[in-house]
Amino acid sequence: MKRHLFAAALLAGFCATPVLAQETKVGDWTIEKRSQDTHCNASRSYKDPNDQDREYGTVMTYSDKAIVFVIIYDGWEWEKTGEILKADFTTDDDDIYKAGKWEVMDKTTVRGLFEYDQSILEKLKAAQKFYLDFENDEDDSIELQTPKAGEVLGALKFCEDNRK
Repeated sequence: MKRHLFAAALLAGFCATPVLAQETKVGDWTIEKRSQDTHCNASRSYKDPNDQDREYGTVMTYSDKAIVFVIIYDGWEWEKTGEILKADFTTDDDDIYKAGKWEVMDKTTVRGLFEYDQSILEKLKAAQKFYLDFENDEDDSIELQTPKAGEVLGALKFCEDNRK
């Protein structure tokens, strides 16, 4: 009898304990709430054999105020950290944001910060690829694979709704 009470008390304790930082996988995406971040992130990296095995990386996060994308591509060689670039942000089916502002974070990384708009997330759900088409710079324009985007956004929303 004491064992059953102990087990019940232990189970109740686990159920009452807040969930700590967790990591979930959706395909080769990682969805997580890291302790140093305010919001949950979805991230993915891969090498493209059709592009000299260059590394591509994507990080997405959002809140009720903003949607943030970080794009890493080891084929880029941006020179000025902090420089603001303009690029059309599109999917294989739809325009997401025309002439969006992307900030150079380092020589291989840009970040796009957009005011929260549910239609951006809706357009991404069906995407298999998305594109950054830089204004006046065709060489640095990029195509990224986004498999399972709908599932990733669902997992990201779940993480965001349950973050502590």
